[in-house]
Amino acid sequence: MATLWNKGTEADARVEDFTVGNDRVLDLRLARYDVSGSRAHISMLCSIGLLTKEEWRTLDAALADIAASVEDGSFVLEPDVEDIHSQVELLLTRRLGEVGKKIHSGRSRNDQVLVDVKLFLKDELISVRGEVAALFRTLQELSERHKEVLLPGYTHGQIAMPSSFGLWFGAYAEALVEDVYMLHGAFKVVDSNPLGSGAGYGGSFPLDREMTTQLLGFGSMSYNSVGAQLGRGKAEKCVASALGSVALTLNKFAADCCMYMSPNYGFISFPDNLTTGSSIMPHKKNPDVWEIMRGRCNRIMAAENEISLLCGNLPHGYHRDLQLLKDILFPALESLHECLKMADYMLKYIKVNEHILDNPLYEHLFTVEEVNARVLAGTPFRDAYRQVGIEVGEGRFKYSRGSGSGLSASALGHTHAGSIGNLCNDKIALRMEQALKW
Repeated sequence: MATLWNKGTEADARVEDFTVGNDRVLDLRLARYDVSGSRAHISMLCSIGLLTKEEWRTLDAALADIAASVEDGSFVLEPDVEDIHSQVELLLTRRLGEVGKKIHSGRSRNDQVLVDVKLFLKDELISVRGEVAALFRTLQELSERHKEVLLPGYTHGQIAMPSSFGLWFGAYAEALVEDVYMLHGAFKVVDSNPLGSGAGYGGSFPLDREMTTQLLGFGSMSYNSVGAQLGRGKAEKCVASALGSVALTLNKFAADCCMYMSPNYGFISFPDNLTTGSSIMPHKKNPDVWEIMRGRCNRIMAAENEISLLCGNLPHGYHRDLQLLKDILFPALESLHECLKMADYMLKYIKVNEHILDNPLYEHLFTVEEVNARVLAGTPFRDAYRQVGIEVGEGRFKYSRGSGSGLSASALGHTHAGSIGNLCNDKIALRMEQALKW
């Protein structure tokens, strides 16, 4: 197998298979970033005299061709090549001979991997941010459209107080604002350039690390060479934490949808083609999309813990264990992309039940409303609470402003910020607008 570390002795085939694992497949996602890192690196090598201008132009043209093959899908990792870095260097050496071998001067595969992963994660976080923003807009639109439709609120799984679809959709929209804060925090962690840290201890070449930082579009440099290598695992953990925050929001929303779709609730529904049936029960309309999303999001949330367990007992410096980070994080990223897009797609077709409170099951939903009405009329709170409690116990409770049927959110007179009568969606939209500015 072609490797960057080969010194003339071939590794045992079983050892190679075990240590390389799934890394070759995952490495293909890093191809464009490996080429970008190499182009920045050779520009810097030329600037400090380790490459002639002619050598730099020759190498850069060849790397541009490799970049084009990555974009058009023709780039592959050959069967006997260990990783993306070896493949790029092999292609250059085949094409350019001795000049191709000069590309690795002043760097290690360690800082090369770090650069590739950080550039990849920056793009991935920006992509997740866009998908979160799209879902946010959908939730806000649904909140406004259905803001007058009342919905039972629950605590401890028991009927509690009036809510509304506007409040429900809007709650998850605002939760996504906090998730964007988490994504931004992770972005700031990965937005630092490790190139030039080598294997973790720098080197004797007069590398211009400021130059590569600027060329690669990093916001700053990882200055300390050992510190740059310590970032391996920490960057992935921070990203996993941010992904887990988004996944938690989706997980809870999916759980709500599974419950609300049940005929025992009947709060929401979806077209038949977005649900699944049973092999023996012809009446079933199962919430399989939301169930799979709920399960997937649990797995995404587990990624942070898995990364912590992988990295937690490693001393500083590189260890081969760290290769497994891609096995954990890359699938989690892919799954979150799919879940965000599917949630947004499903919500385009959601139908809300506008007559939920016609059901006498919810007659006690307004006990707090009645208590508050009596307090506003002059009755001390504890007296009003006791009066209503006795009426409920004796089966005499009636909400003085009428039954649930025909009531709307605005009719209840809730006016404080964030209540069903004052959703503050415009203010939440402003929070998101500010959160997205990175």
